[in-house]
Amino acid sequence: MTPLVGIVLVSHRAEIALGVRSLVAEMAGAEVMVAAAGGTDDGGSGTSYARIRDALHSTATDAGVLVLPDLGSSVLTTRLVLDDHPGIRAVLADAPFVEGAVAAAVTAATGAALPTVAEAAEQARRISKF
Repeated sequence: MTPLVGIVLVSHRAEIALGVRSLVAEMAGAEVMVAAAGGTDDGGSGTSYARIRDALHSTATDAGVLVLPDLGSSVLTTRLVLDDHPGIRAVLADAPFVEGAVAAAVTAATGAALPTVAEAAEQARRISKF
């Protein structure tokens, strides 16, 4: 089987990342590897270098990894991790957290390439809710 793009959800709260991961897994299926990297190492609000690094390593495939951050420091911390781990083929998406994650995971489940998965996540920003 061809490897699928993995997805990492980086949030300031573990509960948010885990909740979105649960939703995404239900919609995209178990074949898409999705990791939640939420909160700080001591369980508080914020981001954790170690949690992001571990999530990237757990979802890294030959197809690559799409990273969806929620707020400011999640972007900054993710960029630090990616700079320190250039061997991981990853794209940081500028997309809405929930809608982007769902669009990315469903697209990844089709076997789409990393640029296509990233584009699906980023296009979710333009989808009207009503």
